[in-house]
Amino acid sequence: MTGPRMTPQTAAVLGALLDRERAWGFEIGRATGLKAGTIYPILARLVAAGWVEDVWEDPEVGRAEGRPPRRYYRLTTTGRARAVHATAAGPAAPGAVGDALPGASS
Repeated sequence: MTGPRMTPQTAAVLGALLDRERAWGFEIGRATGLKAGTIYPILARLVAAGWVEDVWEDPEVGRAEGRPPRRYYRLTTTGRARAVHATAAGPAAPGAVGDALPGASS
């Protein structure tokens, strides 16, 4: 399995997810300073790569707070291990980080 292209923005999103159990997009934006147009495509790539999973909160929770439901993101077990490795390595050369990890080929 190849990982997502590691850019400084992707590393920032991974770092924000490493710092918390789960987060919703606006929360990730506040933590990283990135705009939604940058965050959501990165999250979509991380979900597609299996590093992140997403789940919608119960609509009743949002309704009780007078807002729409939130979509929460969290690192998978594999994603957490790879995110630690990817963010520790610093900015990477263009290409997939997953190929450089031990046992990354599946």
